[in-house]
Amino acid sequence: EGREDLQVNQLETQIWIKPDIRKTDVDFSEILNAIQEIAKDVNIFFDELEGVNSPSKDDDSLLHHGNLTSTSDDASRLEVVGEEVPDKNKTNGLYFRDGKCRIDYILVYRKSNPQTEKREVFERNIRAEGLQMEKESSLTNSDIIFVKLHAPWEVLGKYAELMNVRMPFRRKIYYLHRRYKFMNRIEKQISRFRGWLPRKPMKLDKETLPDLEENDCYTAPFSQQRIHHFIIHNKDTFFNNATRSRIVHHILQRVKYEEGKNKIGLNRLLSNGSYEAAFPLHEGSYRSKNSIKTHGAENHRHLLYECWASWGVWYKYQPLDLVRRYFGEKIGLYFAWLGWYTGMLFPAAFIGLFVFLYGVTTLNHCQVSKEVCQATDIIMCPICDKYCPFMRLSDSCIYAKVTHLFDNGATVFFAVFMAVWATVFLEFWKRRRAVIAYDWDLIDWEEEEEEIRPQFEAKYSKKERMNPISGKPEPYQAFADKCSRLIVSASGIFFMICVVIAAVFGIVIYRVVTVSTFAAFKWALIRNNSQVATTGTAVCINFCIIMLLNVLYEKVALFLTNLEQPRTESEWENSFTLKMFLFQFVNLNSSTFYIAFFLGRFTGHPGAYLRLINRWRLEECHPSGCLIDLCMQMGIIMVLKQTWNNFMELGYPLIQNWWTRRKLRQEYGTQGKTSFPQWEKDYNLQPMNAYGLFDEYLEMILQFGFTTIFVAAFPLAPLLALLNNIIEIRLDAYKFVTQWRRPLASRAKDIGIWYGILEGIGILSVITNAFVIAVTSDFIPRLVYAYKYGPCAGQGEAGQKCMVGYVNASLSVFLVSDFENRSEPTSNGSEFSGSPLKYCRYRDYRDPPHSPVPYGYTLQFWHVLAARLAFIIVFEHLVFCIKHLISYLIPDLPKDLRDRMRREKYLIQEMMYEAELERLQKERKERKKNGKSYHNEWP
Repeated sequence: EGREDLQVNQLETQIWIKPDIRKTDVDFSEILNAIQEIAKDVNIFFDELEGVNSPSKDDDSLLHHGNLTSTSDDASRLEVVGEEVPDKNKTNGLYFRDGKCRIDYILVYRKSNPQTEKREVFERNIRAEGLQMEKESSLTNSDIIFVKLHAPWEVLGKYAELMNVRMPFRRKIYYLHRRYKFMNRIEKQISRFRGWLPRKPMKLDKETLPDLEENDCYTAPFSQQRIHHFIIHNKDTFFNNATRSRIVHHILQRVKYEEGKNKIGLNRLLSNGSYEAAFPLHEGSYRSKNSIKTHGAENHRHLLYECWASWGVWYKYQPLDLVRRYFGEKIGLYFAWLGWYTGMLFPAAFIGLFVFLYGVTTLNHCQVSKEVCQATDIIMCPICDKYCPFMRLSDSCIYAKVTHLFDNGATVFFAVFMAVWATVFLEFWKRRRAVIAYDWDLIDWEEEEEEIRPQFEAKYSKKERMNPISGKPEPYQAFADKCSRLIVSASGIFFMICVVIAAVFGIVIYRVVTVSTFAAFKWALIRNNSQVATTGTAVCINFCIIMLLNVLYEKVALFLTNLEQPRTESEWENSFTLKMFLFQFVNLNSSTFYIAFFLGRFTGHPGAYLRLINRWRLEECHPSGCLIDLCMQMGIIMVLKQTWNNFMELGYPLIQNWWTRRKLRQEYGTQGKTSFPQWEKDYNLQPMNAYGLFDEYLEMILQFGFTTIFVAAFPLAPLLALLNNIIEIRLDAYKFVTQWRRPLASRAKDIGIWYGILEGIGILSVITNAFVIAVTSDFIPRLVYAYKYGPCAGQGEAGQKCMVGYVNASLSVFLVSDFENRSEPTSNGSEFSGSPLKYCRYRDYRDPPHSPVPYGYTLQFWHVLAARLAFIIVFEHLVFCIKHLISYLIPDLPKDLRDRMRREKYLIQEMMYEAELERLQKERKERKKNGKSYHNEWP
């Protein structure tokens, strides 16, 4: 009986006989004879499968009205002897036709595709790797064939060990720090006080979330030799669905489809059209007739929809562990970063709103606004040629008040705060990423040696050199060829930036031309607000040009990146990302830079205006300043851009999927869609875009630039970004769960090249905000007037009483008779005083017309210029010092996390030793029991 028991154990390991069989009263010899007979049949079946005369998997004779006979191992039918397969497994579309083998991956091709031979070789090699396969034709189109793949336990164990997949092997032990009695009493009182408070509404209900075992267990790289160390309750669920799909994809990437050194991998078959699609399956429907509170979740997809993608949970934290388990670490890190960014926007939005409200509350006490609104006797010179009339300074009272809402005493503080905030955000994200990497077992994970891109192989297959890592020959790109391609690519980037500048130049010409047109408009509303109408229409046209150029930029960036011939996919992705960000950043912010730093700065003065091509007079700022134009530019672009992005992200897939469902309803009725298997439903969904998470990251990074670079001119930008991101998280979640095919779960340790881009934006924001405060706003001229020229000059004060007379001091006088012929207005200004005007005013620091040097710069101009330059230097150095100090003081790794990592490493070594010792002791006892003890045996 002992020998028979040992033979049964060996056969159990090979073909998974359930241990309960041995507990029955059936004679073991009869069981052994039956198993051996079946095993012989299995060997014969394998021999026939691997024979030369094996049937082609594209052969139509295997099709049976929507189903294809299974080519899976008959041995899989022995996994559960005498156990009935639930009918649900056969009908939910997640298993093979036998209801036992779970579908881990789907390949789709068309029978009419001519690449039949490549597919045959590829599928034959797939079966040789141990994967089980089953084919089925589409219910909607008989030309479409679905190839269902399943990885049995042996294959999963083999490749999990090769891929160093970390799996749970022992539950974590949590140790409490030693505390004094006094501290314990305080903690008890605090916990009692918390019991009176309502539950935290932002936390998810733990009862609805499944017990994610891998987060409560120590993990180690899977090893078949030490399989007894790991917690295996059920071999079918030990590897979760995302891990199974990742292992199968790893196998498919290394299977040959033709005889040849580089004819290998699924990606090449997808690129040449042999297969139409390849994707893992969703875990069933995301909707259920029953409530999740009463009946629980049907599957993880349903749970994600209810607890993450539903609009009813917009205020709750994201279930990041569940997102990571379903979609993989790379997508989980994106949503972790997006959630962290959104959370960090709360203080920035609050301070920005406070600055805006401070401007509202101090509006009635602002001396500059009062003087502008009361200046009915100050007549301003026309802002354009001929058609623009003279105007009272008091007519710009509303614009002066609106400018004060954004340009007030708190603006400088807010600019410094946002520069520091950007640094704190990045530094604390490092710490947050470290915690996530620890929880998700990414600390010691390193990317594998990447495969060479097929395009690179095809281009440089004649030249080879030894790979220093693998020691194998691989295609090689000469240094001269690489440099020449980089130079051509850089020239293309420079040319496209020139196209952006040309587009901005066109917008400038539009503004110059239309301001005169609107000034002569029939409608009084437009005629009286010609400058605002010009700015508003120019911004809308600029937005349309931005969206059109973005389409062109994507194609140009794709062409230039392919021209460079990057060696690996990650190099290609980084190169493409950098180009697209550079193009879109310049395209989106070029007009904003023009308005912030060039508008109204180089116009000359009345009587000697500077002109474009000696024809068009350059545009001037409004009498209340240029900041209102910058605010309009940022507000309109930011709102329109975010609205358009949200529509394209969700609206476009919704419309496409709705159209697909409509066609299916017309052909098969209302019940047809519900009867489709899961692979058919997923195939009808939209595939994830070819660039992965590029569009999602790009949208947020550009928004981060808007939030930080010109935030001194628009303090409400963080608030708008916060509101958008709250919606963005749920939109992206809804899109991933319901509208897209399930993406392949891939691993990543961080957000990649985007972190470096964020750091660059943070540095640029310090410089731009310094220039916005010093050049665009009136903060420096007011400060110079208060300390040097105002009523409080020499007293060291700068209150509102010190600003009396500032408006008059900031305006220069112009003799109307000195106008050029092409600039002379059609009206003579007699409507103001009953007689033609002799003088008008304009914004500048120049001498009066009767001075020794007419219209020369005054001393106050040079004082203001020197103060502006000094402020830029002091502001930049101060903020950069604060940023570097914060970066130095905040460690990248939290101290408690570092201690936990060290202790876990120690405990893992101890547990592995104890588990091995326990196994050896158990084996020793079994040997003694069977009478096979040995002398001098350890331990």
